[in-house]
Amino acid sequence: QSYCIRLQHDIYFLTSSSRLNEQVVDKIVLQLNRVYPQILTNAEAEKFRNPKASLHTRLSDLLKHLQKNGERHCQEFYRALQINAEHLYNDLPSRKILKTTDPTVIDTDKEKCMLNDRGPVFFLTCFSAAAAFALFWYCSDSDTKVLGKARRILGFSPIIIGRHVRKICMLYLEDLSRI
Repeated sequence: QSYCIRLQHDIYFLTSSSRLNEQVVDKIVLQLNRVYPQILTNAEAEKFRNPKASLHTRLSDLLKHLQKNGERHCQEFYRALQINAEHLYNDLPSRKILKTTDPTVIDTDKEKCMLNDRGPVFFLTCFSAAAAFALFWYCSDSDTKVLGKARRILGFSPIIIGRHVRKICMLYLEDLSRI
């Protein structure tokens, strides 16, 4: 959408129920005058900052003046509004229309989260279960050579698995070797 059309949709929202106070309007006018002097001349800025006129009238006149002067003027108004009143800028009806998206479009960031939602704890749990199953399978063989190798591996691995688990596995291996 062009900024002029957006401003046309937002005029009622901006001018109704004192959404913009006098200080914010003055800041916007000063920014449009000082930062972008081609947007508002000194005389126009004084006219829109005149405290004798009501705020509603000055704001309405300013918005109509910007619309009349074209796209760039409206764009700079939105930039000034965003800088000086971001909460109001985010609540504009035209911004809400721009935020709505086509429901058939796939959000790739959301899709990435959906594929990776389990996290590292789930991976470690699955890996530990697979390692325990492999160790059990390896140790359940009745071949005494295998039991000796397993006992050596478990004997030198207090860091990998806890001491209590290691003692239980060693007792299990000793019971298997007696059979």
